[in-house]
Parts: sequence; C-alpha cells; structure tokens
Amino acid sequence: MFKEGFNKCNYAALKKVLHQDLEFFHDLGGTQNLEQFYDAFSKNICGNSNYKPIRKLLLETLEVYPLKNNGKLYGAIQKGVHNFYIREPNKEPYITGYAKFITTWVLENGAWKAKRIFSYDHKPVKDYGKKFNANYALPLFDNDRKIEKLLIKHKIPSIAIGLIKNGNLQQIRTFGNKKSSKPISNSSIYKVASLTKPITAFVVLKLIDEGVWSLDEPVSKYFIDEDIKDSNHLNKLTTRHILSHQSGFPNWRYLTDDNKLFFQFEPGTKWHYSGEGFEYLRKAIEKKLNRPFEKIAQEKLFDRIEMQNTHFYWSEKMDENQYAAEHDENGKPINYEKYTTANASANLLTTVEDYSKFLIHILNGANLSEKTYREFLKVQAHEKEGIDWSLGMQMLSDLPNNETAFMHTGGDYGIKTIAIIFKNSKDGLVLFANSENGMVLWQKIISEYFRETGEEIGRRNLE
Repeated sequence: MFKEGFNKCNYAALKKVLHQDLEFFHDLGGTQNLEQFYDAFSKNICGNSNYKPIRKLLLETLEVYPLKNNGKLYGAIQKGVHNFYIREPNKEPYITGYAKFITTWVLENGAWKAKRIFSYDHKPVKDYGKKFNANYALPLFDNDRKIEKLLIKHKIPSIAIGLIKNGNLQQIRTFGNKKSSKPISNSSIYKVASLTKPITAFVVLKLIDEGVWSLDEPVSKYFIDEDIKDSNHLNKLTTRHILSHQSGFPNWRYLTDDNKLFFQFEPGTKWHYSGEGFEYLRKAIEKKLNRPFEKIAQEKLFDRIEMQNTHFYWSEKMDENQYAAEHDENGKPINYEKYTTANASANLLTTVEDYSKFLIHILNGANLSEKTYREFLKVQAHEKEGIDWSLGMQMLSDLPNNETAFMHTGGDYGIKTIAIIFKNSKDGLVLFANSENGMVLWQKIISEYFRETGEEIGRRNLE
C-alpha cells in the first residue's frame, strides 16, 4: 500500500488493497472516503513531479494483531510509525517529519482489504532527533543489503533476528542461507547450544512452583553420581546452587584430567559456570518424577506457549530441510551431529520465533507465583564486576535508563547465539547465526537496537 502505492504512485496497487467502504482519518486533514482519498492522493501525493512525498516505514515499530471470530481469522490490526521524506530533482530525499498509523484490514474472499486507516500524531522534523530517537530504536541496518554485505564480508551464512518491544514480538528478520543456496526463513531451526540452560531453568522453576521440586533441598536425596558418592560436599548441593552456577562442578567432566566429576569447591561458596550441574539436575528430576525431562518440558513449557518447533534432540518431528547447518570460520559447512537424547545444558533445536516466545513468557512472569518469580529476579551469584547471575541467566543491573538485563549466550563450533531481555522496558533481542564468526555482528546489532544500554552490555562482557 505505501511502498508501491504511496511512494511510486502505483494506482493499481492501491486499488487492489483499499476497501470500497474505506474510511481514512487524519489528525490534521480530517476524514475521507475512498473517492475523496483518491482525489487527495492524485493532487497532493502524485500531482507534482518536482515535489514528491515519500513514506518510509520504521520496521522496528511495526506490530500486527490478528482478528478472529470463533477461532476463524477475519481481519488484522496493523500499527507502526512512518518517517516522511520529500524527493526533489537533483537532491537527496530529506526528512520532514514522522507520524503513527493504524490500519484495520479485513479478509474478504481470500483478499486483504484496508478498511479503516488512522494517520495521527504527526510531528515536524525539528522534534525528530530530540523526541523520536528516545522512543524508537532505528537500526543501523535499515537497508537490508547492509546486513547481507556484512554476512558476505565475515563469511557468515545466515543470521536470524527476533526483536521484542514492550513484551511483544515486534519483528523477525532473517538473512542469508541455512545451507548452500537454501535461504533462511522464520521457520529455520538452529541448534542454540547453551541457550538450552534458560529453558531448563524455567521448566525447573515451574516444578518448584507446583511444589513437586524444591529450590533448596539437597539434590542427593534423589540422585548421586558414582564419581562423587564419597564427597563431603555431596549433601550440600541444591537446585539453587546449580541454576546459579555455584554447584562446584567443572564445566564438563570430559575436560578434566581423569574425565571424572568432582567438586572443585564447596557448593554455594563461589561462581563457576557448569554444564555438568544442569545435567546432574536433569537426572535427579527424571529419577524422582520417573519421566523424561523433555516430556516434562513439553508439558510445562513448550505446549503452553506454542513453541511448536523446539526440540531437545533430533527425532522424526524435526524437519531437516529447515535446519540451519553449522559453518566454520571460512564459511564452509561442518558435518553436524544428530543428538538423540536430551541434554539440559546444550543442543536444543529451536527457531528464533519460538525462543522469542520464551523470552516474552519470562518478561510476563512466566506464569509463576510472585514468590518464585521473585527468586528469578534476584541476584544469586557474582561472576565479575557488573555481571551477576540469577537462576539460569546472566544478570546485568544498573544499566543506562535504570535498566536491568537478563541474558545468555550459546556457542558450539559453527553456531553462535545470544538472547537478551530488559526487565523494565520489556524489550528483548534474539540473535542466531549458523557460523563460527557469528559473534562479530552481535555488538553492532545490540548497540544499534538499544543504544547506550547495548553499548554498556558489550563493555561489561568484554572487560
């Protein structure tokens, strides 16, 4: 409607999508029906070849909500923000202002028609830098070709971006290929490595909330690994210690000299990142509840928030054609392993849309009691200056704009992922890249979406 009709004066495009009973409401120009709209359009928008108004949608402001009746889709509400430009001969287009819009679409005989359009809150350009940027993040990558060029430059096959604004999934952007000559899409599945851990943490928090598991009960009551059965620290280990990375375990036993599990320190006395801890917890829960952890996760989390394309391991439910295969630092594909058992720390298979749903679930309280959710929001362990840990996620407090961030990263060879949410604004970001070089773009994208807050996150993690 805007890119073709408004900006290119393509009347055929407009007639295809405008409803015969159109009502157009403008906060400065009054109301118009379809005939009046076309008349004003031909005179004011397309009547002067030397002075052409242009609208540019700010993608990060776009929101779309379905309208249903008895479960059947009959329309949609679309809202967002436009910048207004003027294009004159022999000049670069220059900005004049911006405004918000709401369009109500109806679905008639399989065709979408714009029936009600509201254009309002028009502001002149003098307010743009002062007011607009304070409320809306305009990414550096407003031209998709810039991202594509960066992917080529850094030999990154693909990147998928999920943007959360005010507790809603506002946008998914995908660039590049999941495999050679096979473009990435919203349905593409990535292995997200350690982004598995926040999923595990919230499944466990739901069990705690239901009273079938305890945050501070010794885990040894239900499971004891043969390697540590004689340790003096055995009965001190709790779920709180594990979820906040204070278990005392090494990251993985296979990285130790003798490939055995052991306590490096007394649980709860210091912080040390450990995948072994999450796996230990999974085994204990499975033993007590006599159910596979992936089944518990499906029931308690995936089914409830419609994470339909999320799996702990490869099975017949996985569509391999959708898999974003791992690539090395030279952009060459890596032979990937198809794991067939659940791991509470790694190997989760998911889409950027599904993981964004999960983050939104967290931002909205995760359907937990206030008491349990408060435990997640608290600092549980200290990693280093400016970085703490809650239950299952890294925690960065005292950020610009009085913000607190919860985040986690994931990285195996050939895959790099990151997820961030902000407690107060309820904004967030998911970035998946099927490349060993994926981290190269993280800070640029995060800083452009979240300005000084994103820059501070980068500074703390780099120090």
